[in-house]
Amino acid sequence: MRRLRLTTGGESHGPGLTAILQGMPAGMPVDFAVLEREMARRMHGYGRGNRMKIENDSVDIRGGVRGAETLGSPIVLWVENRDYKNWQPMMDPRETVPHRVEQRRVHLPRPGHADLPGGLKYLRKDLRDILERASARETAARVAAGSFARMLLSRFGIDIKSGVRFFGPLGAEAPPPAWKDLLQVDDSSPLRAIDRALEPEMVRLVDQAKQDGETLGGGVTVIAHNIPPGLGSHVQWDEKLDGRLAQAVMSVPAVKAVEIGAGISASQGFGSAAHDIIERTDKGSWRRPTNRAGGTEGGITNGEDVVITAFKKPISTLRKGLPSVDLDTLEAQTSQYERSDVTALPAAGVIAESMVALVLADALLEKLGGDSMAEIDAHWESSRRLQKEWP
Repeated sequence: MRRLRLTTGGESHGPGLTAILQGMPAGMPVDFAVLEREMARRMHGYGRGNRMKIENDSVDIRGGVRGAETLGSPIVLWVENRDYKNWQPMMDPRETVPHRVEQRRVHLPRPGHADLPGGLKYLRKDLRDILERASARETAARVAAGSFARMLLSRFGIDIKSGVRFFGPLGAEAPPPAWKDLLQVDDSSPLRAIDRALEPEMVRLVDQAKQDGETLGGGVTVIAHNIPPGLGSHVQWDEKLDGRLAQAVMSVPAVKAVEIGAGISASQGFGSAAHDIIERTDKGSWRRPTNRAGGTEGGITNGEDVVITAFKKPISTLRKGLPSVDLDTLEAQTSQYERSDVTALPAAGVIAESMVALVLADALLEKLGGDSMAEIDAHWESSRRLQKEWP
């Protein structure tokens, strides 16, 4: 039974974003520095648009925390949109004057965006009603909530990092990295590349894309380190941890494919080269010399690092536009331009980290049970002891 549940609300240029995280145990110390750090990391990256010059994402905790400890009740978080003042009255919840709202009406859908399918689903003729929620701005609320999942995981020695594995065509043949590779990623570098030698060329590619009115995608790898075996389950399809991780990472805006471990290369060869042999150490622990499975087998963690790569398509808002159809005239036209990034790949890694943290924290709480940290700590020690004594 799932423990954590995250609900977010708010629009890109509305007053702000709300996150409600249910299921966190009582008594977990809250590290505000972690919260501030993760919000800052999401805003970083070469190729971001002017929106990042306006916002200074900080989190206002409006429920679920008292005296720097969680209470067990829903954690309510608020992230103000500073850009909202520039979008009134267009985004004012009470504004009904048609000519004012019309000023930024969207009627030329962008290929690759939620504009057209969202308009068809909700029958909205102003596609701003769709794109404001579909915007990646929503992920600020996810990162805020994911910070609490990180705090819980770190209590048990679990750490999560990410890096840009490839950018456009640059580094596209690189194999999945290991934890030691992610330890070398410089969070302050322009693109948080795993292969730092490629970063100057990546920066030049961003500059070229910006000049051409283009956008760029790529791949980011997230690794969760020091994961205990036994999270997730094989007994039902929706309890398999790899499926839950894939769904969570696929929900990151513009992610169109997900790989766990070396899943792509493993699918192209023989079984003898695809699987990780099992060894028993002198100290009585289980070990895999390789980690092609990416830390999960049969939907359950096996004790190795969880490795998951997100493949992100180029952002669908191109300054030069793409062929589309005008909703008003039903004639061929070029899609509208909304202020956007050339690439947000480094930020996508941070968002994916948060999604992985939420899934793993949920699975950990699912396995351990308990409503307070005192119970969970005791269950953790018991579980680790029993696994060590098995078989």
